[in-house]
Amino acid sequence: MSSAVVFAYHNVGYRCLSVLLAHGVEVPLVVTHRDNPRENIWFASVAELAALHGIPVITPDNPNTPEVVQQIRALRPDFFFSFYYREMLRRELLDIPKRGALNMHGSLLPKYRGRVPVNWAIIKGETETGSTLHYMTEKPDNGDIVAQQAVPILPDDTALEVFQKVTVAAEMALNNCLPDLLAGRAQAVKQDLSKGAYFGGRKAEDGIIDWSQPAQAIHNLVRAVAPPYPGATTQLLGIPKAGNPLSGKPDVELTQPMRILQTLMTGCTVAGEKPVFYVKEGKAYAVCGRGVLRVVRFELDGAEMSAGEFAAQHGAGKFEFNC
Repeated sequence: MSSAVVFAYHNVGYRCLSVLLAHGVEVPLVVTHRDNPRENIWFASVAELAALHGIPVITPDNPNTPEVVQQIRALRPDFFFSFYYREMLRRELLDIPKRGALNMHGSLLPKYRGRVPVNWAIIKGETETGSTLHYMTEKPDNGDIVAQQAVPILPDDTALEVFQKVTVAAEMALNNCLPDLLAGRAQAVKQDLSKGAYFGGRKAEDGIIDWSQPAQAIHNLVRAVAPPYPGATTQLLGIPKAGNPLSGKPDVELTQPMRILQTLMTGCTVAGEKPVFYVKEGKAYAVCGRGVLRVVRFELDGAEMSAGEFAAQHGAGKFEFNC
């Protein structure tokens, strides 16, 4: 029986650990993360799955410390598997498993190496992504590929919907190649790194909408950061507030924070000097730098409202489509 120390987190970690157990792989230790109370924990718990099967779990802040390396080396594992584990494993760790260390990445490598590959693929307008099992090196996501599974990205898919597909793709890729990998028959293919690029992580402020961008680019951003991610944000101009005539300060225009949760492409255009929100026939629209988006769901000041409620509070606007 082959043994593997598993570094895992999130849904991909949960499902891929399940695959290893289904194939009879001995897992003497799971290394995972403590949940961050400031993070929206919407995904399955690897620690709970390990506990269910009586597998010891550790949650070091840094897995590369001498103490952790010594603990893992004493287990003499055949493999390491890393499934959405967030820390890089250094050379001293990677040299431990007798038959190699493998990572599951959420893209079709060599494309979208690095952080949050699903979100980046949607932002860049890809129509396909997937999961890749590859050997690990000290450089992220550049080792030889053992297995890949592609999935489609549909025009209105959100990051959550694509991530759910990528999770299934990871499960399928691992399940299909694992018998050959355990038997020593798996063939690895070297990556052509010139056919992809490395992408970094994203912050909540990266979701601020630039309405001068084309409608398609904004639509891609909205669905790439839709809940459970932080969401695309903007500021809606509010009612002018009179300044203080005694102080000489001019009138100011209030703004209200708006979170755009769902949009649809319309294929329409409209003449206008600047991007602005409109409501027509009970539906909300936003004029972009090029094109018009229908805004299906949005929050204003933290409360979700309908297009009708928006029109009642802020006026319906008047414009003509050119479709």
